[in-house]
Amino acid sequence: MKKPVLIEKLIAKLKRNPNYRWESKYSTRDLLIILSGRAGQALRGGWLKLFIKTEGITFVGAGVKVKHPHLVKAGKNLILEDGVYLNGLSEQGIMMGDNVSIARNSSIICTGVIAQKGVGVSIGNNTGINAGAFIAGQGGVTIGNDVILGPGVKIFSENHVFSKPDMIIKDQGVIRQGVIIGNNCWIGAAVTILDGVEIGDGCVIAAGSVVNKSVPANSVAGGVPAKVIKSRILNQQSEIEQVLRSA
Repeated sequence: MKKPVLIEKLIAKLKRNPNYRWESKYSTRDLLIILSGRAGQALRGGWLKLFIKTEGITFVGAGVKVKHPHLVKAGKNLILEDGVYLNGLSEQGIMMGDNVSIARNSSIICTGVIAQKGVGVSIGNNTGINAGAFIAGQGGVTIGNDVILGPGVKIFSENHVFSKPDMIIKDQGVIRQGVIIGNNCWIGAAVTILDGVEIGDGCVIAAGSVVNKSVPANSVAGGVPAKVIKSRILNQQSEIEQVLRSA
């Protein structure tokens, strides 16, 4: 069938993105399945809006659980797919901007041990979190605008102290520095980001990487542990290559 121009325009208006385009053709059956699914999610979203503060349309899949909903806030057009779990218990809660989508079976928690109240999680506009992601905001996690988190991404914002071998580790307390991910980043599938890391704007992190140190803006990084491979900006690439040769 021809491209569904009306639906495309409607989504573009909802997202406030005039450049939004459908890149594939869909059959009438495909469109009916998509629209009926979204209609059911919108009905569940209407119920959830009674408990959390959101703007615009909220789409909620089956099996979504939100604990401490008074500490969860979102902008326009929030999508929570099947099995998403949000727990807002923290100082700052879970704050989400416009057009945020969280795919199936993803979890965001802000407090681990009840005795140590967490900081919270902030997610910017137009950011998409893929299936099976886990974000732990005990020490504070800030994710910028237009960020892509691949499936299975894990973000941790605190560390256990273990410096005293004669003392039980869980009794030694924690260190919290927090995690910051800038705008326009692509975090690949199954990436693990550890406490204290800041990833600059425009970065790409290769799938499966473990990021334990900060990454400068517009870098491509990968590995275990992750290292900067190259820059996305030409004049910075030569500087990075000189550092790698001298290492």
